[in-house]
Amino acid sequence: MPLRIALLDASHGTAHTRRNFRRELDAALAEFDVTDGELPADFEYDAVVVTGSRSSVYWDEPWIDGLVDWVARAADCGRPVLGVCYGHQALAEALGGRIEAMDDIELGYREVRRVDDGDPLLDGLDDPFVAFETHSDRVAELPPGATLLAENERGVQAFRRGDCWGVQFHPEYDRGSAERVTKGKDLSEGRIRGVLDGIDADNYAAACRTKRLFDNFTDYVRKVAGTGASPPQSADRF
Repeated sequence: MPLRIALLDASHGTAHTRRNFRRELDAALAEFDVTDGELPADFEYDAVVVTGSRSSVYWDEPWIDGLVDWVARAADCGRPVLGVCYGHQALAEALGGRIEAMDDIELGYREVRRVDDGDPLLDGLDDPFVAFETHSDRVAELPPGATLLAENERGVQAFRRGDCWGVQFHPEYDRGSAERVTKGKDLSEGRIRGVLDGIDADNYAAACRTKRLFDNFTDYVRKVAGTGASPPQSADRF
């Protein structure tokens, strides 16, 4: 039996979001547009993944409150959760952490230092590893009981509490996603060009190695779910 994962899409319908997660997650995905108020009716899934968003967790919007509350209850039910970028921040908020605005956006391929070498999510990743970043908020305080897994000079890049993980970067991005997101930013032409120049073959190859964390996550979920199935190798992962 394939894993059943609830994909909570906070991207406001961004076209590449679901495509990227469908490609990277070896599971049957039940997809929900949480910005339209869609949330699973129950917690009968093997795991939960929360995507990125152009919103901020601290905005006063009903769908955000609903999402954070649902994620908190999913974690209480023992469901493994993976939050990516905005999802990382929403998970931190749900577990009692604190999010704040940054003084400037972090954008482009960046190096991230591993802090905890023993965590299964980061098993086999480079140290430092490379991933694409696009965020102007950050986790300012980890949730109580959480462990810092990775960081860079801009702050927390990955954490874990129990069976819940958050990663600030976008391991799911392909080069097309990185280029489209960069071109859509309201920044100076010089800064946009500098980021685009960095979306090259070497950085992308390094970032593709970071995609391993998705297999690490689903492998962990399989152990929790007791399916024992081996993940197939996909020819188009990179």
